[in-house]
Amino acid sequence: MSLTDEPRPPLPPFDLEGAVQKVRMAEDAWNSRSPAKVSLAYTVDSVWRNRSEFLQGRDAIVQFLTRKWAKELDYRLIKDLWAYSDRRIAVRFAYEWHDDSGNWYRSYGNENWEFADSGLMQRRIASINDLPIAQADRRYHWPLGRRPDDHPSLVDLDL
Repeated sequence: MSLTDEPRPPLPPFDLEGAVQKVRMAEDAWNSRSPAKVSLAYTVDSVWRNRSEFLQGRDAIVQFLTRKWAKELDYRLIKDLWAYSDRRIAVRFAYEWHDDSGNWYRSYGNENWEFADSGLMQRRIASINDLPIAQADRRYHWPLGRRPDDHPSLVDLDL
């Protein structure tokens, strides 16, 4: 087993505490906007559907995320647990970003995750919709990086 395949606790089967922790860990990683770091949470042969794109493997994940964050500037994300079972977690999320012309968006979606015994995600299915917003309508104002613990959740923001 290589360093990139080491177990990633919490491991399935998930309880509520483990599922909440897994969601926050994913949010923190994505808010780092580091494709290589994010990819390490997935199995080497992980399968994704993101919008209308279908990906397989960490190299494809890194390439996808590199493209994504070159387009989606000043990206800030909040994820909330929706449901969980033994090895699956469902989340809802919203993130804010702008394009290179300064147009702001809030993207809403749902993800279904399936985990290997190692705690690495082996399947990610994401459905996402983009809503243009005025800069004045932004709700995520923390410095780039990890969302502060005291920042409101999606429920608190009525998103």
